[in-house]
Amino acid sequence: MLLPRWMDVTLKLEWACGAVALLLAFTAIDGSWLLFAVLVLAPDLFMLGYLAGPRIGAFAYNLAHTLIGPVLLAGIGRVTDSDVMLQIALIWAFHVAVDRALGYGLKLPTSFQDTHLGRIGRG
Repeated sequence: MLLPRWMDVTLKLEWACGAVALLLAFTAIDGSWLLFAVLVLAPDLFMLGYLAGPRIGAFAYNLAHTLIGPVLLAGIGRVTDSDVMLQIALIWAFHVAVDRALGYGLKLPTSFQDTHLGRIGRG
């Protein structure tokens, strides 16, 4: 799916604003920047699923690159009064937001380069 340029830019700016809001929230709860540095790229480890093939790889990658997981984790963290869970949820959501702001979408089972936002990489 090819979006008009103005819409593509608008969506990327929207996700960038979300990433900034998540950083502000992380700062507001006095989150650990060491924890942030250690975990900010952790969702990308799910790319290792591609070692088992594109279908399993896409499933694993997408599992770590939607906002469903971070929102559930934040809810559990709130209910259990766990600051660490809340921090991890904000870091995870920040990663997802930055990926979308950079134009990386959820993966299709055909190839790592095929995403819901279009094809990434060199043509």
